Parts: sequence; structure tokens; C-alpha cells
Amino acid sequence: MNDRVSYWLELAEYDLETARAMLDTGRHLYVGFMCHQVIEKTLKAVVCSTGSSPPHIHSLSRLADLSGVYDKLADVQKDLLDSLEPLNIQARYPEDRDQVFNALNPERCARLIDQTKELHQWIRATL
Repeated sequence: MNDRVSYWLELAEYDLETARAMLDTGRHLYVGFMCHQVIEKTLKAVVCSTGSSPPHIHSLSRLADLSGVYDKLADVQKDLLDSLEPLNIQARYPEDRDQVFNALNPERCARLIDQTKELHQWIRATL
């Protein structure tokens, strides 16, 4: 595994731990944000494994496509990408923040972390 791949995977692991810490402290808005970051960085690791540099984008579906992973995803995994997608950007803007915040209760956040961990591990297995 090359250094660039390791770099992105280490960051993804760090972000997964951060998502758990945010859940433990009741910072639910940031659980969703960090779960998005985990998958984004894992997909960027896959892009690096092909010898390319990952683009400076945050779209999970686009990164999954660029990495060659998208067509291999099960429908439930694609649904997770769709669920995580707005948690990166919309959580930052006041007009969307309250809607995102209200949708992230402790149970949903715990489920997101579990689903994110599973998808992260699945994507890593493609390397």
C-alpha cells in the first residue's frame, strides 16, 4: 500500500473515531458530517490506489464512480451514500442546518456510524 493510500485511510479511521466521540458527547450534527468524511476519504484512498490523485470534491457518488467502486455497490450501500451526501454540505448552512440537526437523533447517529463502518470496511477490501 503506498503512502497516499495509507494517508487517506488513516484519516478515515481517525474520522470514524471522531464520529463515535461526537455521538458520545451528543454532538449529533457532527456525527453525520464525520461519517461523510470517513467514506469520502476511503474513496479517495481507492482513487490513489489506481495511481491517480483524488479530485478536490466531496460528492460521494462521484468519488465512488471515479474509484470504480460505484457499480460494485449494493443498493443499500448506494442508499447510504445518498443519506450521507447532504450531511457534509447542508449541515454547514443555516437554512438547512436545523432540518439536518432534527433528523439526527442518537439512534439514527448510532446506526449511521455502524453503516459507515461497514461500508468503510467493504471499500477497503476492494483495495
